[in-house]
Parts: sequence; C-alpha cells; structure tokens
Amino acid sequence: MPLVRKPSTPTPPTSSASLTDGTSDERWAAARLAAEKPDGVTVLSSALARENDPRVREAIFTGLARIATAKSAAAVVPYLRSDDASLRTGAIDALRAMPGAAGPHLPHLLADPDADVRLLSCELARGLPDEEANRLLCELLEGESEKNVCAAAVEVLAEIGRPEALPSLTRCATRFDGDPFIAFSVKVAIERIVAPPRTRRE
Repeated sequence: MPLVRKPSTPTPPTSSASLTDGTSDERWAAARLAAEKPDGVTVLSSALARENDPRVREAIFTGLARIATAKSAAAVVPYLRSDDASLRTGAIDALRAMPGAAGPHLPHLLADPDADVRLLSCELARGLPDEEANRLLCELLEGESEKNVCAAAVEVLAEIGRPEALPSLTRCATRFDGDPFIAFSVKVAIERIVAPPRTRRE
C-alpha cells in the first residue's frame, strides 16, 4: 500500500519578514513573537521606525519593554523626542515598564535640551529607588528654568520625596516667586514629605 504524504504545513514567515511585508494583523502577531527571538531588539526597532498602525506600534513597544535590556531601552528613548504624541506616549509607557533598563538613561534625559523630554522623564523617576529619584530630581530643580518641568518634578517628589529634597523644593519656590501654581505644588510636596510615614500616602 503506497504511503500517503501528509500535506506540508507552510512555514510561518519570520519576524522580520512579516513585520516588513505582512498585513497589519500579521505585523501585530510578528511583533508579539519577536521579543522571544535572539535578534528581537533589532527587528522591533527597525519595524518601529516605519510602522504607522497604532496597534502594531503598541505591540512593538510592548515587545521592547518585555526584552527590558539596555539595548531595548536605547531603541525606545529617541521616540520621546517625536513630534507624534502617540509615539511619545508609547515610548514613555515602554520605558516605565522596564525601570531597570531605563534608569541609566535618566541622567541624560533629565538634562536633555528639549524641555518636553525633561518633563516626560520626570515621570520615569518614579520607577527608581527613592534615594536615586530624589537625587536626580533635586539636581533638575536646582537649574531648571521651565516652570512646567519643575512642576512635573515637584509632583513626583510629592509622592516619593525624602527630607533631603526640602532645600531644593524651597529654592524652586523662591525662583518662581509669584507663581501661585508652583508655590502651591511645592507647599503640598513639603507637607507630604514632613508628614509622619503612615500618613504620607493618604
């Protein structure tokens, strides 16, 4: 009796091929798989540079965050400077999801010439150990000239601030003397920092 060959199963496209040439659904699926590949960061970062579909972009950012290495964080950082708000949001969410990998980039990001990058980077400080976050945000406050960036740093310090931050907060309020929003934000931050530990997050 002759053997009957089973139909061969088509080989699924590689991550790089499907992320380049596939439909949006295929690119989305390939992005989800790419994080498991040895060349995942290269494949995903290359795809992100030309991807326009928001759903696929989100999958790419998620894949890079899952890899969570210095290389994957470095692939995301440039998108904090994008003119596209959805790319900036995707980048900040991805970096926030890999605090260990994103942390080494923070000193440079908080000193970036672009005020919007500095503002977004304040949010990333929440993922650092409190002592390190306080040091970086206080260094920022000491020389920051943009009110909105200072407000973002003060907001984070209101949640994770330590007593060492009090002088920098006071000097910030003095530098923006006459600005009611900064004055109020600093007042709230200082009150929370000096409150007894059991009440600080109430």
